[in-house]
Amino acid sequence: MTDALTSETMSPELLKVAERAQREPTGRFHALAHLLDVPALERAYHRLRKEAAVGVDGITKEQYGQDLERNLQDLHERLRSQRYRHQPIRRVHIPKEQGTTRPIGVSAFEDTLVQDALRAVLQAIYEQDVLPCSYGFRPNRSAHDAVCALDRAVHRGEGRWILEADIQSFFDSVDRTTLGEMLRVRVADGALRRLIGKCLHVGVLDGAEYSEPEVGTAQGSVLSPLLGNVYLHYGLDLWFAQVVKGRLRGKAMLLRYADDFLIGFERREDAERVMGVLGKRLGRFGLTLHPDKTRLLDFRRPAAHQRAGKGPATFEFLGFTFYMGRTRAGRWMMWCKTRRVRLRRAIQAVADWCRRHRHWPVRMQHAALTRRLRGHVNYFGVSGNFRSLQLLVEETKKAWLKWLRRRSNRTRLTSERFTALLVRFPLPRPRITVRIWGS
Repeated sequence: MTDALTSETMSPELLKVAERAQREPTGRFHALAHLLDVPALERAYHRLRKEAAVGVDGITKEQYGQDLERNLQDLHERLRSQRYRHQPIRRVHIPKEQGTTRPIGVSAFEDTLVQDALRAVLQAIYEQDVLPCSYGFRPNRSAHDAVCALDRAVHRGEGRWILEADIQSFFDSVDRTTLGEMLRVRVADGALRRLIGKCLHVGVLDGAEYSEPEVGTAQGSVLSPLLGNVYLHYGLDLWFAQVVKGRLRGKAMLLRYADDFLIGFERREDAERVMGVLGKRLGRFGLTLHPDKTRLLDFRRPAAHQRAGKGPATFEFLGFTFYMGRTRAGRWMMWCKTRRVRLRRAIQAVADWCRRHRHWPVRMQHAALTRRLRGHVNYFGVSGNFRSLQLLVEETKKAWLKWLRRRSNRTRLTSERFTALLVRFPLPRPRITVRIWGS
């Protein structure tokens, strides 16, 4: 799988590591720490976002780059002599759909730099190991690829029964000892493993409260997604591919994006057997299935003798709602649309933005709204989801008109004048950007 990691994105040294990892699936790497040299740290520096949140050190990318060469030399010397120490993580809480919050860890800039350099080294190895069923946080793979794979699986009959699963607080539940044993399978370099341990065993500053969690890896860390993929690779993916599939009577598939996954089956009895043992399997690794968000549903084509008085089954994955529907030609196929909650939240976010920024110049408002809509369309613009995109664009126009009208009581913005304004400052049109049918 080195085609996903090319010389354009990797140094020659890392490319050699990737080639050896592919050539020797059971090989162990004894010398990796030396790859965290100054050029590797500099590449990591240029990969980091300029607008990233600031950690407890208060240092931004721009500030660190003012004396970049000396800073990187000093950091490299501390890494080489093992004097490097990870600073506490600053915890922020991001609102979720259900009214709860998601805790996100923000590392100090230098710690983020080290984590990204570590991620590049580990990725060169584990990108050769992870299975095709994994799509999250991997080079040249996206959520759209996962949706296309799901469509193909349903078409092949592997998704007649869908096991929708949710792991409770995955990143906070990762057992660090178990993770260390998993990493030891491929990484024999003790210096590198100790450095990973420093990134994991770090204090958390939540407001004025300081704590040192004994389990988990910080959600929001640059390194956490890759470590999560490694954890579920050994804990779930390999088990399903090497143990479960061989014991089933019908076809089956696993589709995973980070800690979100679903399993499709051809036969109901197979689905029920796996559902009965899945919780026990994940429990061996300190993970727990959410009892209210884990369910088995019938995703077969609706028929007169099925689901009398019921609508077709639906399930949610990666921000989409999936359901069976007919084409104009009368053929059954899988359709998807933006989750109702996600769409409602996007519409409300646009309205709130228009209210808070109604006194901005129209040109600046238009540029910001355009960026927001393009980002939404680029992700949710999949086959069959045109109506949801159209609704968001129309609601954006309504909100923009409403709050432009409230800028002044002297001159009222009429519908005709707003139409003329949209000719000068057109908003992005709803369009399909990703074709999933027949992909």
